[in-house]
Amino acid sequence: MSVSPDYFEQLFGASDDPWSFRTRWYEKRKRELTLASLPRQRYQRVFEPACANGELSVQLAGRCAALLCQDLNAKAVDLARQRLSGLHHVHVEQAGIPRQWPDGDFDLIVLSEVGYFLDVDEWHQVIENTLRSLGPAGGVLACHWLHPIEGCSQDGRDVHAALGERLHLHRLVRHEDADFLLEYWSRTATSIDLAETCQSLPGQ
Repeated sequence: MSVSPDYFEQLFGASDDPWSFRTRWYEKRKRELTLASLPRQRYQRVFEPACANGELSVQLAGRCAALLCQDLNAKAVDLARQRLSGLHHVHVEQAGIPRQWPDGDFDLIVLSEVGYFLDVDEWHQVIENTLRSLGPAGGVLACHWLHPIEGCSQDGRDVHAALGERLHLHRLVRHEDADFLLEYWSRTATSIDLAETCQSLPGQ
């Protein structure tokens, strides 16, 4: 079963930064690896569900023309809005996936530290929604903790195994540390930025 919203209420009730996104080197390094794994310099429309307090969101905002962030928890949404204030191309809303999935197409969907908080059926629905919302040159970046989490029916390997089986996309990036797995899938076999670079080389 999915983790109860009360779980996140307790976490954010105790701290504005319950996973120490702002202070731990582990989290800072993971964000930098996440951003470095994006094969395109700029994206048009990006969707980040489960944005928490917006630490990754503010970095994604610098790589896109429009960013939609969601979180199930009201306090997390308030914190993310504060973190992203002044960035007029960013919208933060309270919503929970997969049921409250946004309309329209995206050329990047970021599924970071979210899959194992859902049960298997809900995670499969997220994957279906992702495919339906992904633009013709779109990409999916996923990053998850690999160790078991109390109260979660899946771990990071389960989450990424389902992505690998059901996305039916080209995997351009795979990075595995002792603690987390990061992967990027794309509708195209080569990143747009690399394709543009190759076309501009002499003799091409």
